[in-house]
Amino acid sequence: MKYYFIGIKGTGMAALACMLHDLGNEVSGSDLAKHFFTEDELRKREIPLFEFSPENIPDHASIVIGNAFLEDFPEVIAARSNPTCTCMRYHEFVGSFLKPYHLIAIAGSHGKTTTTGMMSCIMKEKGNTGWLIGDGNGHIDSGTEYFCLEADEFRRHFLAYTPDYAIINNVEIDHVDYFKDKADYRSAYEEFSYNVRKAMVLWGDDPEARLLNLNPGIEHYWFGESEGNDFRAVNIDERSDGMDYDVMFRDEFKGHFSLPFVGHHMLLDSLGAISTALLEGMAAEDIERGLCTFTGVKRRFVIEHDGDNIYVDDYAHHPTEVAVTIASARKRFPDKKLVAIFKPHRASRVLYFAEEFANALKQADKVYLCDFTSIDDKQDGTDIDITYLQKRIPGSVVLSEDETGAKVLSEEKPAVFLFMSSKDIYWLANLVKKHN
Repeated sequence: MKYYFIGIKGTGMAALACMLHDLGNEVSGSDLAKHFFTEDELRKREIPLFEFSPENIPDHASIVIGNAFLEDFPEVIAARSNPTCTCMRYHEFVGSFLKPYHLIAIAGSHGKTTTTGMMSCIMKEKGNTGWLIGDGNGHIDSGTEYFCLEADEFRRHFLAYTPDYAIINNVEIDHVDYFKDKADYRSAYEEFSYNVRKAMVLWGDDPEARLLNLNPGIEHYWFGESEGNDFRAVNIDERSDGMDYDVMFRDEFKGHFSLPFVGHHMLLDSLGAISTALLEGMAAEDIERGLCTFTGVKRRFVIEHDGDNIYVDDYAHHPTEVAVTIASARKRFPDKKLVAIFKPHRASRVLYFAEEFANALKQADKVYLCDFTSIDDKQDGTDIDITYLQKRIPGSVVLSEDETGAKVLSEEKPAVFLFMSSKDIYWLANLVKKHN
């Protein structure tokens, strides 16, 4: 088969392109000329990459369209107009492609990527497992039986998926450019529940999740720490070098887990994965062994030491995620100065959550902000710039993403530099290092 990807450097797109290539297909695609971390695996496979142009669209190809590109984008118009091509949006293609597999989908506002990575490590202990994760990481081969998928609620795209199991980490409203309010946001998960074939596993300590009217035709289980959850973490011991806890299922002891993770959010992510694996009939010792092979995912609290400085790259782009990232850094490096560098994605998100973003970022010792630059930042017509957030954070500084900005950051050394964005800003760290 011949595949062409419009926006091939997107995280999910790049991973999917590599997977299709690894299965023996002919794959190519287009994107911006600038370097993205996702393109490294594409180039290793010598997948042809082009700059955007309508002339790129090949005949007799399946066209996978990245979700950031609207119907008026020139390559999309050219692809839709070519009678020899079959066009599908990313999520539509993935939903169709994964139908033959035993699918576990991980959804929710936060923690999807990490939980999907954890789940794939666990399921490899049971059988041949593939995965497609939002950090640009994917795997599949001809013998794959189980598949772990990060399922994004963005514009209800996860409705294209029909999993056996679905994990819902939380239901805190996001994508406010599309969802009207909390009830509308919950309705997407409610509709998604009718796609699930076996069972749903939901974080029961989330009050928004408890409001969901779920499909009564399937089983659903709650996980968390409080009474009233089906799966509970008890006897918790969280340390700076790991964690231990016991898992109970409706007052029945299911296993003790000693895990090399730091941060309470990692406990919750792992508990959701453990709960699902237990439902699938896996033994606690096999689950623990798989989890202990999980070393993290790209762009989720990735730490690099450089002399007296520490650089952290994290995908945080929602105020809850920003707060968790800063709190985790404070716990991990209690004696270090924390310098937050935040680049937002989507002006509508900043407009809606401005106070929450400000309160989260204020927990750092110094805050630097980068302005909007992505193709879809202002697609819904929200016309603000970064100063809308800056004026809510006393002492914060707007930073240019260039050598000048790197010099400004270098004056904060020694410090822990927290680069937070769903966009690619971590390359600034390399410029900062030059000024040691």
